Amino acid sequence: MTLHQGLAFGLIVVTIAAFVWGRWRYDLIALASLAVGVISGLIPVKDAFEGFANDIVVIIASALVLSAAVARSGIVDLLMAPLLPRLKDERAQVPVLAGATAVLSMATKNVGALALMLPSALQLARRTGVSPGRLLMPMSFGSLVGGLAVLVGTSPNIIVSEIRQQALGKPFRMFDFTPVGATLTVIAVAYLAFAYRLLPKDRQAAIDVDAALAAKAYVTEVEVPDGWRFERGRIADLKRAGEGEVSVVALLRDGRRVADPHANQGVQPGDLLLLEGEQQALDQLIVKAKLRLRDADRPVVMNEPTEEVRVVEAVISGDSDLVGQSARSLSLNHAHGVNLLGVSRGGQRLPGRLATMRLKAGDLIVLQGSEGTLPGVLEALGCLPLAEREVRLGGVRHAILPAAILAAAMAAVATGLVPVAVGFFAAAVLVVACGALKMREAYAALEPPVLILVAALIPVSDAVQKTGGADLIAGWLSGAFHGLPPIATLTAIMAVAMAATPFLNNAATVLIAAPIGLGLAQRLGLNPDPFLMAVAVGAGCDFLTPVGHQCNTLVMGPGGYRFGDYARLGAPLTALILLIAPWLILWVWPLR
Repeated sequence: MTLHQGLAFGLIVVTIAAFVWGRWRYDLIALASLAVGVISGLIPVKDAFEGFANDIVVIIASALVLSAAVARSGIVDLLMAPLLPRLKDERAQVPVLAGATAVLSMATKNVGALALMLPSALQLARRTGVSPGRLLMPMSFGSLVGGLAVLVGTSPNIIVSEIRQQALGKPFRMFDFTPVGATLTVIAVAYLAFAYRLLPKDRQAAIDVDAALAAKAYVTEVEVPDGWRFERGRIADLKRAGEGEVSVVALLRDGRRVADPHANQGVQPGDLLLLEGEQQALDQLIVKAKLRLRDADRPVVMNEPTEEVRVVEAVISGDSDLVGQSARSLSLNHAHGVNLLGVSRGGQRLPGRLATMRLKAGDLIVLQGSEGTLPGVLEALGCLPLAEREVRLGGVRHAILPAAILAAAMAAVATGLVPVAVGFFAAAVLVVACGALKMREAYAALEPPVLILVAALIPVSDAVQKTGGADLIAGWLSGAFHGLPPIATLTAIMAVAMAATPFLNNAATVLIAAPIGLGLAQRLGLNPDPFLMAVAVGAGCDFLTPVGHQCNTLVMGPGGYRFGDYARLGAPLTALILLIAPWLILWVWPLR
């Protein structure tokens, strides 16, 4: 072992130990590892920041933006709407939700697919009285295996493809992963359809700040547009579309106000409706029924033509100018350039119209304005903005456009018309340019810790390879596996990746393990593709902990899970994948 190889191994060992210890953020650890590598001379200065311009980072970032655009479009809710009412119990819900999440993960990045499905699953669990803990972990695991089926479904596939490009001059194509990944997805969903019973029934979901804020019932005012048609045009139809989570407080027509209108009351174009419900339920009803927020189309003050319109929540303080006043009396739009879209008052039924409602200290309000003027307006009005979170009430949705752009990008990449990074980057730019996603929403969709982790560890991983460290380990492993069947070697590589990914993050696991698998295959005189596939599958299948993958972390709070719950459902699935996947890989990707 040379000095540089020893330094490279030492840096990797210290980095892994820091990851496992968990004392610091993993993106900070990756940056520190990069800095140490540069200072020690292990990583040339000219190569230090190549990771930030690497195709891997561009592809992952673009996939996250595209996933957010598809989520914003509401097309998933539209497609699932006819199916969800038929899922009466957990026996039907688990396979359908896990399967749908897995399939969606084949079109968008797996964490984005899970985020798309999560609201529908929680709403379904609440309506049918099923514990969310019985549904969400199977959905998370479904998203993980579904992401294995296409190049952009999960970060390990993207990274393995780029490593193959660097080593062999040609990356994996979009659907090279499909035979193995799709088969494992079918097997995993079939397992989850029955094994979900291993999960406890009595877990209570943890309530975070966002959930607590979202639980507040708002009153908002909508207008029925000209030419409006929705089912039979009755109050009952709107209540049914709101799935019991939105109340019609009043109907206003020709100056007359009908409080708590009867279910058979007809709704006509030009009517005003006061709706009450949680923000998400209101938003879904307004979009589904094609209603229009009363004041949302009034112009807001823009300091710059490039500014975007935002919707924020704020609480009225005791010394606010809004106390005892109404939006009309203060001329909020004329004087401040903002619109009042909703009001919440501690569970009380609010009387009257929004414009004439007398506001009180402690009321929660939803204001619409430009991103440049809103902070100053909130300060001038004596309102305190709530925790930063996305608020949606109505608005224009591009239901088909993001999905069409994504499909076009996947087709262009699959046919070799453009490289993966170019195709998905162009698609991400296009969804923003077409208005399907705002720039602020695109920035919010990015996951800086993950992008930083990958970008910082790429030069560190390259240092191990360039110093010959990966070949050295491959030589040791080839000696250890000498005389054993190749399937044993392949299974061992996959098992190592599976064991490491809960502690290293799957991207870091691939960056470290893939070059070793590549070197091992070359030492044994075997086709390197099965070994790269084994690393991708192993790194993408973290079913044992809530911390190895964002999908598992995402469902931990809403599902009320404990750390050990993951192994209860995940350990048998891990063993099943480890037993089947190597043989499946060798069937699709021969060793010679």
